[in-house]
Amino acid sequence: MHPVIFFSRMDFSQSNLFGYIEDLQELTIIERPVRRSLKTPEEIERLTVDEELSDIERAVYLLSSGQDIQGTSVVANLPALMRQNPAETLRRVLPKIREVLHVAGVEMQLTAAVSFLTVLQEESVSIHTYSHSFLHIILQNLEHRDAGVSNAWLETLLAVIEALPKETIRHEILNPLVSKAQLSQTLQSRLVSCKIMGKLANKFEAHIIKREILPLVKSLCQDVEYEVRTCMCRQLEHIAKGIGTELTKTVVLPELVELARDEGSSVRLAAFETLVNLLDVFDADDRSQTVLPLVKSFCEKSFKADESILVSLSFHLGKLCNGLYGIFTPEQHLRFLEFYKKLSTLGLQQENGHNDNQLQLQTLEQEKKYISVRKNCAYNFPAMIVFVDPKNFHLELYSIFFCLCHDPEVPVRYTMAISFYEVAKLLNSGVYTIHKELVTLLQDESLEVLDALVGHLPEILELMTNGGENSGSESKLLSIPDLIPALTTAEQRAATSLKWRTHEKLLQKYACLPHIIPSDQIYYRFLHRMLTIILTNNVLPVQKAAARTLCVYLRYNRKQEQRHEVIQKLIEQLGQGKSYWNRLRFLDTCEFIMELFSKSFFCKYFFLPVLELTHDPVANVRMKLCYLLPKVKSTLKIPTDKHLLQQLELCIRKLLCQEKDKDVLTIVKRTVLELDRMEISVDAFQKRFYENDLLDQEKERQEHLLLEMEQFEKEKQQNEGRSTNINDKMFEKKRRDSKTSSVLGKSITLSVPGSSSSTSAGKEDKKSKLVRSQSFSTQALHPKYSNIDKCPNKSSATGYTSSVSGMGKSCMLSFSDDSFRTHSTGNSGNVAFPSSCSSRNLFNSADQKNNGNKESQSRKMSM
Repeated sequence: MHPVIFFSRMDFSQSNLFGYIEDLQELTIIERPVRRSLKTPEEIERLTVDEELSDIERAVYLLSSGQDIQGTSVVANLPALMRQNPAETLRRVLPKIREVLHVAGVEMQLTAAVSFLTVLQEESVSIHTYSHSFLHIILQNLEHRDAGVSNAWLETLLAVIEALPKETIRHEILNPLVSKAQLSQTLQSRLVSCKIMGKLANKFEAHIIKREILPLVKSLCQDVEYEVRTCMCRQLEHIAKGIGTELTKTVVLPELVELARDEGSSVRLAAFETLVNLLDVFDADDRSQTVLPLVKSFCEKSFKADESILVSLSFHLGKLCNGLYGIFTPEQHLRFLEFYKKLSTLGLQQENGHNDNQLQLQTLEQEKKYISVRKNCAYNFPAMIVFVDPKNFHLELYSIFFCLCHDPEVPVRYTMAISFYEVAKLLNSGVYTIHKELVTLLQDESLEVLDALVGHLPEILELMTNGGENSGSESKLLSIPDLIPALTTAEQRAATSLKWRTHEKLLQKYACLPHIIPSDQIYYRFLHRMLTIILTNNVLPVQKAAARTLCVYLRYNRKQEQRHEVIQKLIEQLGQGKSYWNRLRFLDTCEFIMELFSKSFFCKYFFLPVLELTHDPVANVRMKLCYLLPKVKSTLKIPTDKHLLQQLELCIRKLLCQEKDKDVLTIVKRTVLELDRMEISVDAFQKRFYENDLLDQEKERQEHLLLEMEQFEKEKQQNEGRSTNINDKMFEKKRRDSKTSSVLGKSITLSVPGSSSSTSAGKEDKKSKLVRSQSFSTQALHPKYSNIDKCPNKSSATGYTSSVSGMGKSCMLSFSDDSFRTHSTGNSGNVAFPSSCSSRNLFNSADQKNNGNKESQSRKMSM
């Protein structure tokens, strides 16, 4: 092989010139069919229509002398003509269409059937006029030689029957149907008669059906052609629902029993499916004496017959078992369960040692049917859990559940992933038994399976964790030990694939993890991954989904240091990033922060970084910022945020004076008008902003509780460490000198009691606070616990500590109630709505409290 070298200049030597000529000739050959397809002047003249003609006149002209494609266009435009001028259309256009349809091709016939149906649905004319003008044309074309055209006209007729009055149906359809259903008619005519009779059963009274329709039904059920018997058998379901229980038992059931023993496999299959669909109509005696023996014989012969019967049987088995549940003996119950287990593993244990090509082709066809059978078994798995009772799941069905979740074929695993949520709901407290299969499906090699499972992932994980706790597990993660690696693997596989919609859907569902996984695990395994996706992924919907999920993780993060780190990275890597694309995503992230966090949180950390983008060199960033400014202004409160409002007004003035891009300037002017009309909320409650203020107070109080939780945990760790140090020192002194230890023990009892009693009381108080904080960490993350009362807040040190204890009581009450409860200042001195200014200084007050605690602890140690 020699390397191919491309020259920058073409070589026009004699040796290469002939090659170029041959290439040109090939190009001309390719273009010839295009040139031949062009219309000649004569053809263009024939296709030209006078522009001065009206729509009706043009339609009549094209139907009379135009080509087929023009006539088809007129027929397709019939509903529009009926809306414009129904009288002229019925008088001049519809007769022409009737004439043309006699010799029209398939395309025009199909178009006419659709147009007639559209006219009926739009009710352009009365039903009497419609039946007088359109019904005869529909009936004439029912027996078209093309099966597709005949079915199209039949669908139109069946829709028309729903709207026609009884007398019209009886004279125009039922009376001619008697002759059309005779054996002397064509096969197509008898098939059409079967479907029409199934539709007419719901339009007449029982005595009319018994006298005029049932004799035709019996004759068609005994037709010589198996196609007619099959078609009529499938219509018996509709007829049975129209004639009532008594006639069904005396007329329909005997016909079904006879058809179930027919020599044609398709007839037997249709009879079986009709019996299953009519189980609710039959009483207990009919089920036990007639239906059950037929079903048993059908199941016993199914493996010896065609595999297509097995496919239908596996699809209806769940409905069949639950429909006959009340009449099963224990032996029959076990037999049907074993039959289901056999179908669930059909084709997996067989071995083929033959090499014949024809036999291999047959095996491939059988394998496809076996896959369909196992897929239907996966579809019916929730119904089979009800059949055996969820308490017996582990003994009776877990092995089949395992096999179906590990099936080698994707359609089977896909169906199991779809029904996984239903299975989890049915198992309830026993859901912990299928956690391994959840991890397996999360790590499935097919993204289709993952996409099917992710649809109900939040609900599944909630059932898993709640079920695990109810069953006695101490930690949420103990119920699903491999959950975190499985979730990370699933996200990475979706990220490396080309199916970005699956990746977006998965990232959206991962927002449920804060009430499933501890905060530290989310921070180290998921939160930074979301930031990486925002910075590196090229798909906008995926980036937005990751940004929102990251904001949810930040919302429920329990460590102040980690929150500050994430906020700093968002500002530096997105808001101040080198790529304008990152700065655009920063604005998207700020929208999610305004949605999820309180106004004070946004103003404290993100208000000024957002305003800095008014100086961005890229017009698209400034334009997006202008669209966001009304939302930014809505986060302000007066008079606390007066300085931020001044900064916002200054930035807008600069944009108006310095903006050079015309599009941005237009949006700035429009935004200024909108900002002028906006009203800013104040720190106190107002009627017009009452609901929004309540929601914002709720968000702010939850953020405050997160800080309190962190402080409680730190104090607990410090107290535990101090107590262990004191115990170690006392043990060493006792070991060294027993006499001195007794003296020291006396001195300690004299000097420490006051401090020990105070510390013990403090420990009990802090333990109660820690219990409340832990309950918030497990409950507040769930949506139903989002409505929590506003916590009091004080600026002074003594008031702050006293308000914490009052806050704990109010919070414990709020967890048991989902409604908002506002506390007025008249009830107690400590209960008051905090201002946004005090909440924004929350981090500083927490730090001061930490320093105060450290000083007091050092004094106690010195004592």
